[in-house]
Amino acid sequence: MTDKLLYDQDGHIVTLTLNMPDTRNALTDPDLASAIVSAMRRINSDQSVRCAILTGAGKAFSSGGNLKHMKEKQSIFGGDTIDAKDGYRNGIQQVAKAIWECEVPLIAAVNGPAYGAGCDTTCMCDIRIASTNATFAENFVRVGLISGDGGAWLLPRQIGLSRAAEMSFTGEPVNAAQALDWGLISKVTTSEELLPEARKMATRIAYNPPRQLRMAKRLLREGLNTRLDSLLELAAIYQGACHQTEDHAEAVNALLEKRDAVFIGR
Repeated sequence: MTDKLLYDQDGHIVTLTLNMPDTRNALTDPDLASAIVSAMRRINSDQSVRCAILTGAGKAFSSGGNLKHMKEKQSIFGGDTIDAKDGYRNGIQQVAKAIWECEVPLIAAVNGPAYGAGCDTTCMCDIRIASTNATFAENFVRVGLISGDGGAWLLPRQIGLSRAAEMSFTGEPVNAAQALDWGLISKVTTSEELLPEARKMATRIAYNPPRQLRMAKRLLREGLNTRLDSLLELAAIYQGACHQTEDHAEAVNALLEKRDAVFIGR
């Protein structure tokens, strides 16, 4: 794992830190993009992980694209139209898919500005907590671009079409208080309390049986695009599998015996 992305596991919780503060954690860096994709694969294949946190080092969560690379036509911003298309498909769009397909609950701890692809990345997470220093901007039009990483699909699902259109068409930032009012985030904290609060929430989530957590997340994601009858069919299959697990029996016994459950993932 590159030091551009820090991977730290404490028990059942993984904390991922975008670690390029000199570029305000620009996601168009190829090494960082590759590291994020690898980290998500690692999490998905590790059944000991029950929840993950994504945050940024330094003063920003992520600036999205690197302005210097835009000016100098580097990274995904170089080449002709076909080159640019391939750059997006093989770069930032792979990041978007990998984060969206993370199998465990994923909390964005937004420590500062989340602009462009940085804003969209927070929308790929399941839960967003922000410090008072956080701002969110779908500012692609401000640099003469459009969202190339799925923001047009993600943002309306988080805050509705009208507000997503306002953010996309003006490119203006939204502060943490407004983001909370719009439902983009769940909670605002001080910068000092941001990671402790994210870890408290992750601990509450990670208490639960790991396989059921992954299935619950999958159902929520499928529900965004699936007809009710199709979702019910999938839920019935998942539920039938859950009934056969030791963790289901442990959960019921713990509730009846008024004690904490101990889940083993079986």
